[in-house]
Amino acid sequence: MAIMRSSVAASSRGTPYNPELKQLWEDLYAAHADLVLAGHEHSYERFAPQDPEGKADPANGIREIVAGTGGRSHELLGFATPNSEVRDWDTFGVLKLTLSPGKYTWEFIPEEGKSFHDTGSGLCHNYPSESKLIGR
Repeated sequence: MAIMRSSVAASSRGTPYNPELKQLWEDLYAAHADLVLAGHEHSYERFAPQDPEGKADPANGIREIVAGTGGRSHELLGFATPNSEVRDWDTFGVLKLTLSPGKYTWEFIPEEGKSFHDTGSGLCHNYPSESKLIGR
């Protein structure tokens, strides 16, 4: 997992991918990272796992969640960037992340009075499956 200020992918910019962070994304992908969290954009957006070229890669890709929702303002999101699964640009809130052996879950908890909500889970790439652990 990596936590960074700026996101690699975001629908809030004029270009879908941040070219300055491509090498970092390539390094994270080579290291089999599972999740990247970012918060610079003042919106919420979750991306399906993707490779360094921005192509969907459910088996080996990195999921990115942009949760810049605790600050002073919101940014409108433009057209959805490829692999964008969920987007919201008018709800303040927090991202609750739970890390467990071999998996992670997330939950976006909105400010009081708002209804936007997002939850889900992911599996870690390099963690042995339970069936492999049983034989030990």
